[in-house]
Amino acid sequence: MNKKKAGGIESFHPPRLYPDYKSTVLRAPHRPLILVPGIFDDAYGPVFGESEVGPDDHDLTKNGRRDGEPLGERMIVHGKVMDLNGKGIPNTLVELWQANSAGRYIHKVDQHDAPLDPNFLGAGRCLTDQEGCYLFYTIKPGAYPWGNHYNAWRPQHLHFSVFGRNISSRLVTQMYFPGDPLLLYDPIYESAPETTRHLMVADFDLDRTEPMFALGYKFDIVLNGRNESRFENR
Repeated sequence: MNKKKAGGIESFHPPRLYPDYKSTVLRAPHRPLILVPGIFDDAYGPVFGESEVGPDDHDLTKNGRRDGEPLGERMIVHGKVMDLNGKGIPNTLVELWQANSAGRYIHKVDQHDAPLDPNFLGAGRCLTDQEGCYLFYTIKPGAYPWGNHYNAWRPQHLHFSVFGRNISSRLVTQMYFPGDPLLLYDPIYESAPETTRHLMVADFDLDRTEPMFALGYKFDIVLNGRNESRFENR
């Protein structure tokens, strides 16, 4: 979503080219984008439904178990997917993926010298309810080094994607944790306009915390308007 400003348009979203985030130098478009008519019509791509989501898909503390519990700090992340007026959007597919508690992904490209957790898959999904609410149980991810600059570390974060009726309407964002000192050194977080960065940081939620089990965090996802979430693929 863009807001109009005297003399032009100021984007609420991170720019596609942000030199401090070095990967954007290679992958950002250098010419005006061209909209291909019809490519985002509902007829394109698979259509999602309730039959695609299993009973434990939302619980990352269970869906990857082999012979024990995953290691790390258990947490609950919940929120609402809503429109610009704050109305919840029901039956929306929400995906989550993340590093494990040691800061490593289950992916052949991730060669970070940190242990893999055989009981943690690092991915989950759920459908929002009739009020647009979602909920995941998971493990708090660890920070990890990356090659963007000297001694660069990514803050602890979760990746979210939100789908409309089908795969062609996917939006992707990241959720960060309050008080993380690495936020000040992360060019992905810093690439968002300063006035909107708080929209990427979850709120600690003691009311949603489950005693003796897991801490709670609230993270709403807004699809349009002034408080729209910061989407990577806008």
